[in-house]
Amino acid sequence: MAYCLIVDDEPDIRTLIALFMKREGVPTLVAADLAEAREQLAAHDNIQLCLTDMRLPDGNGLDLVDEIREQRPDLPVAVITAHGQVEAAVRALKAGAFDFISKPIEQDTLRRLLRDARNLQPRTQAPAGGDISEQDTSGSPLIGQSKAMQQLREMIGRLARSQAPIFIQGESGTGKELVAREIHQHSSRKNGPFVPVNCGAIPGELIESELFGHHKGAFTGATHDKPGLFRAAEGGTLFLDEVAELPLALQVSLLRVLQERRVRPVGSTKEVSVDVRILSASHQDLEQAVKDGRFRQDLFFRLNVIGLRVPPLRERLDDLPALTRAIVARLAKRDARPAPTVDPAVLQALAAQTFPGNVRELENLLERAMALTDGDRITAEAVSPAPMLVGDEAHGSALNACPGFIPETDEQREILAALQETRWNRSEAARQLGLTLRQLRYRLQKWGLD
Repeated sequence: MAYCLIVDDEPDIRTLIALFMKREGVPTLVAADLAEAREQLAAHDNIQLCLTDMRLPDGNGLDLVDEIREQRPDLPVAVITAHGQVEAAVRALKAGAFDFISKPIEQDTLRRLLRDARNLQPRTQAPAGGDISEQDTSGSPLIGQSKAMQQLREMIGRLARSQAPIFIQGESGTGKELVAREIHQHSSRKNGPFVPVNCGAIPGELIESELFGHHKGAFTGATHDKPGLFRAAEGGTLFLDEVAELPLALQVSLLRVLQERRVRPVGSTKEVSVDVRILSASHQDLEQAVKDGRFRQDLFFRLNVIGLRVPPLRERLDDLPALTRAIVARLAKRDARPAPTVDPAVLQALAAQTFPGNVRELENLLERAMALTDGDRITAEAVSPAPMLVGDEAHGSALNACPGFIPETDEQREILAALQETRWNRSEAARQLGLTLRQLRYRLQKWGLD
């Protein structure tokens, strides 16, 4: 039977954890310092979980984390920190710790930790390079065998084994939510819910209630209790997309939730424990947002324990053939029609484009090409960029997509032209206009165009 190794110089802590593990049917090994821990690791191959204090008589618990990560990468290590030592916990997670628990140690926390350790899958290697695999075209949401995609999949496999918060950086349309879903699907929380939240799509006055929940009567319109999205993700993963759009006032509350792992519903005086892993993403540069005063530095450090960059399409053009085939097949299945073949000239035409909207833009372009294709072949003409219109022509073209709406102001005409130019990619249009995504959506809703 697999052991749990407990490394702590306090006998009471070792006894507390050992008694809990015994009730859970897990035998334990104990060590009072690093030297004893190394002896136990050398003598036993069947250890399924290691808990180590940060401060030990002969060194730091992070030293043990580093050694286990190098010598036994499949063994999850959780560190024990003093209450409120968030910086120490973040250092441990960055060093490769599986998770952390704070003193005083609660049984529910140990139960969650043991559950996550048991659910971990053995580490697997990234697929070797070469031709596009059948899996890429039939099921995997991350398609392609370019070097950039192989590195991304390898990182996902490594990061899925941790409980550390991950910040996913990538341009609009690169597939940040797909990456977050893959991390969740390969993690010990895969049987729990995956709850995505677009922070830019929720009005500022409602976002606290949406995230943390509220009690009946907490505000006008609160006719019943609502648990909130944090509690909806209990036992799973909460994905905060476009996290840079969060109002500064809410960033303070979110920081506290990340530190304490508790939420306080609006209108309540009591906090509720939550068991969620946080993944976040943004197409914006959060470091620049911190410098500009739009994002809290302490929250940035807490969310960006591990950073993961999603490559833009222009850095993985080798994947264009596989992406094109997969997208065309998916669109044909959706429309209940045979998948048209793609002329070789189509791939040459696509490779010559810059794709500021990345994979989302490629999908929009192929969807338009299929709509324009009556036969069973997609030709290069069908994927040529739409002519760029200027002046009144651009406004008129934008109006074609908004029947019945007549722009009355320069702002309305400018926004419609930007949306037409970006093929209604609202994130990219907002960037070009110098607006936040929330500001753009507010205007479109106000004009009845959302």
